Amino acid sequence: MTNKFAGKVAVITGGSTGMGLATAKRFVQEGMEHVFITGRRKDALDAAVAEIGKNVTAVQGDVASLADLDRLYDTVRKQNRKIDVLFANAGVSQPRPVEAVDEQFFDLHFDANVKGLFFTVQKALPLLNDGASVILNGSIATVKGFPGITIYSATKAAVRSFARTLANELRDRRIRVNTLSPGHIDTPLLGQWQQGDALTQLKEGFAKNVPLGRMGEPDEIAKAASFLASDEASYVNGVELFVDGGVAQI
Repeated sequence: MTNKFAGKVAVITGGSTGMGLATAKRFVQEGMEHVFITGRRKDALDAAVAEIGKNVTAVQGDVASLADLDRLYDTVRKQNRKIDVLFANAGVSQPRPVEAVDEQFFDLHFDANVKGLFFTVQKALPLLNDGASVILNGSIATVKGFPGITIYSATKAAVRSFARTLANELRDRRIRVNTLSPGHIDTPLLGQWQQGDALTQLKEGFAKNVPLGRMGEPDEIAKAASFLASDEASYVNGVELFVDGGVAQI
């Protein structure tokens, strides 16, 4: 692997599994000096640290809790680090038909995906280096009207809006803000949607809807995050990058 991130520091929320973990691993493999990851479950964080192997610090917490975010950035600050890359990746995604949505379900998604993501960025600002890269985890649901995920889709539309406005607000510091919008990616999150044969059928259905004929892998999101985080994307700002095998284009 290259050393394109030599001397740099990253923070990845939701870095204990799936796309966040894959990105943390790739960042370290590509020379990142240190990566801070968060997650709600200690066992998953411990396993992630072991899998990443080096140059990583785990901070247990929920992005929907502003106190937990403060603790994350206090950890970064106490190690006398500044942040070059912020991947606001943590979020919630659960399917539910419109008529079954209650206030608790609504708040669960907006607290994590909108409030949590916004304050993840806001609270990082004093620690971000000028010229840093901020990556927001979006979704093809920003442009596709999939049934059963109305609330989730609305939260991701807000994330897309944040990328535009934050890119403009942070222009004087040359901080790039982009949205990385995955499509159907095979992550442990799908285990919250279905189990057993139903999960297999769900994945087969997703694959049939993809022009490339398959679901994506977490490392394919990590590769895109690596691009957006690097100097290779030095003139990429405010965009939504779909990494979805073509689903958003058909």
